[in-house]
Amino acid sequence: MREGSALLQGIATCGSCGRRLCVYYRGRNAAPGYYCAGKNVVKGRGEYCLNIGGNQIDAAVSAAFLKALAPAALEACLKAVEQIDADHDNSVAHFRCDLERARYAAQRAERRYRSVDSENRLVARGLEAEWEKSLRELETAEAELARREQARPRTLAPQERNAVLALSKDLDRVWSAPTTTDRDRKELLRTLVEEVVIAVERDKYNAHLTLRWRGGLLTDTDVPLPRSHPAPIRTAEDTVELLRRLAAHYPDTVIAGVLNRQGRKTVTGLSFTVSRVSSLRTSWEIPCFEPTQQTQTGDCMTVERAAQTLGVAPSTLHRWLNEGIIAGEQVTPGAPWRIRLTDELRSRFVENVPDGYVMMLKATHVLGVTRQTVLQRVKRGELQAIHVSRGRQKGLRIKIPEALPDLFNA
Repeated sequence: MREGSALLQGIATCGSCGRRLCVYYRGRNAAPGYYCAGKNVVKGRGEYCLNIGGNQIDAAVSAAFLKALAPAALEACLKAVEQIDADHDNSVAHFRCDLERARYAAQRAERRYRSVDSENRLVARGLEAEWEKSLRELETAEAELARREQARPRTLAPQERNAVLALSKDLDRVWSAPTTTDRDRKELLRTLVEEVVIAVERDKYNAHLTLRWRGGLLTDTDVPLPRSHPAPIRTAEDTVELLRRLAAHYPDTVIAGVLNRQGRKTVTGLSFTVSRVSSLRTSWEIPCFEPTQQTQTGDCMTVERAAQTLGVAPSTLHRWLNEGIIAGEQVTPGAPWRIRLTDELRSRFVENVPDGYVMMLKATHVLGVTRQTVLQRVKRGELQAIHVSRGRQKGLRIKIPEALPDLFNA
């Protein structure tokens, strides 16, 4: 039995599937809770049958337990202990009879074996096997009787009986006293309660408890649950993620046009405007677009012309644009993309693979991240990427840093 504050640890079961409930603790005060992982899998993840805080459940079970421990109930508990002793004596007597039968069977098998004619080997072999079987059964009966006799429940001494009866006057104070540990409360509860079945009715804000006492008696009780506040309405996550990507390259006016052309709506079902985009960025702490102050150099040309100049397929440039590896320009939202062909961009398209550059698959293995993470690092300038336009292994290449950070060299 662990030292946690969850009172029903090990004896609480799910009212939906019958599984034993697990315990968790959360918050600064380590408030207990109970959950059932269940057997259903939804979208690759387990779905809980039940998940409920433990404070109100433990309080209700404690109240029922203390109510049952009236003086008459304590007296009945002592009588139950005496009845357990009597039942144990009857059980031991039954196993003694089994031992006597096994001993008699073994003696009879021995006499039959010794009285057989030694010339009749087949009969002697069968009787010998029967005798050995009887001896094994005798040994098993002796071991079982010894185990039953050692398992005799402890009998209360007269002074212990009086002490138990005296507890009825101060039981509430003893239960809630700082000197009473969580382990003590668990042990006291388990003297009378064998199981607590918890069934949660979320639509009624109610938890139905069924206490199964030792002896088979069942007690039902309802625990009102606090009414949880509904989750606030939120903008769709894919819209927020798109806004995060667009805000790195475009002002709010362009972003509003892109979102509206894709048919996206605000959380209240309205179309996007500049002010609404700005408000959404502020709410999600997304920085606004800051145009570069440097003078732009290089020729601005269409994707097809830039692909011809660089010696690659237009689909390659479109893919790099979508992944954010290279920047593109639009005169107006919906217009064809244009690429400014600078010296830095030309240097990223080569014919042969330089030293230190590897394929994407090897880069993911060396860095220990996914392909998308590698592309994000390239987009942020943390990694360098080039495109090899000739040879048998054309395509994207990533430069691996010479010294990767680790636990000792961050």
